[in-house]
Amino acid sequence: MNITTLYQIFKKCAGGVTTDTRHCPQGSLFVALRGEHFDGNDYAAQALRMGSSYVLVDNPACVPHEGDDRYIVVDNTLNSLQQLANYHRRQLNTPLIAITGTNGKTTTKELMAAVLSQSQCILYTEGNLNNHIGVPLTLLRLRQEHVLGIIEMGASHPGDIRQLVTIAEPNYGIITNVGKAHLEGFGSFEGVLRTKAELYDYLRNASQSTVFIHHDNPYLLSLSNRLNKIYYGSDDNLYVNGRVTGNSPFLTFEWKAGKNGEYHEVTTRLIGAYNFPNALAAVTAGRYFGIKEEKINAALRNYTPQNNRSQLVTTPSNTLIVDAYNANPTSMLAALSNFRDMDMPHKMLILGDMRELGKESADEHRRILAFVNECGFDNVVLVGTSFAAAAADTASASAGTAAAVTYRLYPDTPALIADLRKHKPQGKTILIKGSNSTGLSTVTEEL
Repeated sequence: MNITTLYQIFKKCAGGVTTDTRHCPQGSLFVALRGEHFDGNDYAAQALRMGSSYVLVDNPACVPHEGDDRYIVVDNTLNSLQQLANYHRRQLNTPLIAITGTNGKTTTKELMAAVLSQSQCILYTEGNLNNHIGVPLTLLRLRQEHVLGIIEMGASHPGDIRQLVTIAEPNYGIITNVGKAHLEGFGSFEGVLRTKAELYDYLRNASQSTVFIHHDNPYLLSLSNRLNKIYYGSDDNLYVNGRVTGNSPFLTFEWKAGKNGEYHEVTTRLIGAYNFPNALAAVTAGRYFGIKEEKINAALRNYTPQNNRSQLVTTPSNTLIVDAYNANPTSMLAALSNFRDMDMPHKMLILGDMRELGKESADEHRRILAFVNECGFDNVVLVGTSFAAAAADTASASAGTAAAVTYRLYPDTPALIADLRKHKPQGKTILIKGSNSTGLSTVTEEL
């Protein structure tokens, strides 16, 4: 089936596109995707019963023998989903901002959406639907009334961003930062850098494209040749500039437009000075797209983080700083530095393993513990085998010295929770940080 015919069927589907039989709105198009442990073709008939009007399949055997016009058979459903999304994007020609980066891309996307939604109808990525499936699904939610779209793009292997920008064809781009993450897939920090730069590579060859660049980041500056650039950062002469003015516990910063603008101070509900560039990026996009200054400030003041990202949770017994959605060496060091500098009493750390670091894992976990020691934290809980191994190495290296730190070690999160039920901390300010797969979000619930 050619893409124009498929597009006509898509336009009939008022319920949108779904890939999950648990969510089949009336009149939707169900796309039967294959995964490592499932085959969506097996659920096509169920999708029709649940409310879908059509199902896109790539296994003809799932079509009833008597035939059924509601089954659309293609060679590869994932490829068809991506082609359909690109075709739809071209029909509407809505300006799109692509956001990627090692850390902060979801927060930046959320802040930018909060700012830009003040005065116009925009589309933005829901949750973290930022991969080769999530980006097409987001694009297929575009409607005529959207004047702008914000598309988050994640990557764990070289070429991932190149694939996503080819589907989305963005007009604007922002790389929040570049750091050590998914090293198992990228192979090295240089691999991370090259992959994130695939966004710049696309925009460099696109007509009338613009990038928003954090001027304080030397890596991004080094990649930005021959791009139309809008700068934000600490330098007084930039399009938007500012500085952190407070961080205990919430990020407070001031910003102004250009050298001669007036300063605006904003107290956010975000934890972490490391979120300052994310907030400044949102200010920059807001100004560029004509949002009034008071509306920019109001949006940033009112935004409340969710999903275990830079959240402050106050319980009857403790104050929790929850950043347990994900972790890599760059974000872990930023969180620890921020926690060290916060003026909060009785600090305690609960750190979970950083995943997907490949051959660099042992060294990176040891570096984190060396920094923990350097900061002088003395109430430290470690969860996972990688931190346990790093703690053993650290103890061996510092044996006989006064600087040795004693850690409480747990093989996994359930073991920690079992102990917390017997010995719950009281009156502590606790940073909870680890990769999502360690399950530290359940520790938040327990506390």
